[in-house]
Amino acid sequence: MPAAALDINVDMGESFGRWQLGDDAAVMPHVSSVSIACGFHAGDPRTMRRTVREAVGQGIQIGAHVSLPDLLGFGRRRMAVAPEDLRDYSVYQIGALKAFVEAEGGSLGHVKPHGALYGMCSVDPELAGAIAQATADVDPQLLLLLLNDNVAPAVREHGVRLVPEAFVDLEYEPDGKLIIEPVKLAWDPERVAQRAVRLAREGKIDSQDGGELTVSAPTICLHGDAPNAVEIARTVRHRLNEAGVEVIPLHKIVADEQAVTSGR
Repeated sequence: MPAAALDINVDMGESFGRWQLGDDAAVMPHVSSVSIACGFHAGDPRTMRRTVREAVGQGIQIGAHVSLPDLLGFGRRRMAVAPEDLRDYSVYQIGALKAFVEAEGGSLGHVKPHGALYGMCSVDPELAGAIAQATADVDPQLLLLLLNDNVAPAVREHGVRLVPEAFVDLEYEPDGKLIIEPVKLAWDPERVAQRAVRLAREGKIDSQDGGELTVSAPTICLHGDAPNAVEIARTVRHRLNEAGVEVIPLHKIVADEQAVTSGR
């Protein structure tokens, strides 16, 4: 079903100490939501506040980008973790970012796992339930972004809404799993934009083997650590606008869907 509106979310706030990664301020004008690192895979208190302040100033939806405790591997290495530990890791990170958001006069809108944790939670109901419980511990109104709705029952148990997300700057395996790049590569901005437009118009995206997958998601992810992240975000936004797809924050899309479902 064609999408009249789509959220563009970008992972960012991933600098750490004296090391700078990405040009977050230049990306923000082209997107509608951001997921900000909370210190476990990247980010530090000053980076968190600076990124939050910029996002609040631009009226962009803000999410907590929670991760496994893996600074050295940028959160892109799988790790054995007990559900109860994951819950505590997540509460810690969500709570920290929420404090910065509220200190800057904004409100937190969603939670999104990062890297290896994202893949693990998208297929493991126990881990998905742990991160949903952590989300509910902080604020059950927060949306939880994952790859699809396969683990939705485990998330709903905690009163949290799962929102499926699509990736237009990463490859998909034929079975629908994501191929995570250890270091984000520069993609052709026009190819990324074409994938975004096709997703909005047809609900389809190509897989690595040349096939296609059916994907229903109100939000698409771009990566702020890509070498050409600004050009990609600008091109995607421009092509979606040309195609008549409105780019708005995810919480507004979800609210509109709920209004239609309830008959208001």
